[in-house]
Amino acid sequence: MKERRGERETGRRGESETGRVVLNATPLAPSPRRPVSRPSIAGDLRVVLWDIDGTLVRTRRQGVFKDYTTPVLVRVFGTAGRLHELSVSGMTDLQIVSEALRDEGFTAEQIRGRATELTALYLEELERLTRGEEVYHALPGAREALEAVERRPRYLNSLLTGNVEPAARLKLRLVGLERFFRLPGAFGEDSHDRRDLPALARERLSRHLGLDLKPEQLIVVGDTPNDIRCARHFGARAVAVATGRTYSTADLTAHDPDAVLADLTDTELVLRILAGL
Repeated sequence: MKERRGERETGRRGESETGRVVLNATPLAPSPRRPVSRPSIAGDLRVVLWDIDGTLVRTRRQGVFKDYTTPVLVRVFGTAGRLHELSVSGMTDLQIVSEALRDEGFTAEQIRGRATELTALYLEELERLTRGEEVYHALPGAREALEAVERRPRYLNSLLTGNVEPAARLKLRLVGLERFFRLPGAFGEDSHDRRDLPALARERLSRHLGLDLKPEQLIVVGDTPNDIRCARHFGARAVAVATGRTYSTADLTAHDPDAVLADLTDTELVLRILAGL
């Protein structure tokens, strides 16, 4: 398997004392933020599609997702099915509902037909939960990475997440990261299959920017194998970050992303990896 930028290699030049992955490259100098004519750099433009849970944001305790999802499913379908048994990391919200209710007689088409209702109730239950408890926090380095990407004209920040859009934006607002995401993206109510999301993001972004973005101009950043798979399925680049609760750096490396990071705390490393994609 080919060597990846940022891959950990014990005992080899480039590994930090803390074990965080590093690159043997000269750090990029900060560039001032300035207005850019997008069409003039259309071919060089890269859109960084960020996952949220486990990549930018984490809960302060486990089980939060099921705490606000269970009452939603009970209200809409009369049961939460086997939700309590599922490992939901990397799944879209529609996929989670489909898997939870698989043995309850509900088809994926029936569930998709209730997507609007589900989305509204997800937001309602998440707002109720977060009013009484400080649930989320931004992961170390997330804010700095987003700021650095935003300052560079080559890059734009957007979202590719399994969360339904209102819940995604609420989570970002709660931790002060919402200002980095003003562009359209792709979300958990769009499909039960995460592999569909990059194409949807590309279509929406191309229309919004007035450009014909190519798959290789999208860089998916996430903490699960599903993030890598959805990028590969579409032909986008994939950067894995081992900051979720489920998958280690070694686990993610086995799925052949373009790069693997232990975390986002080394902003210059993040920029060097993006510069190579």
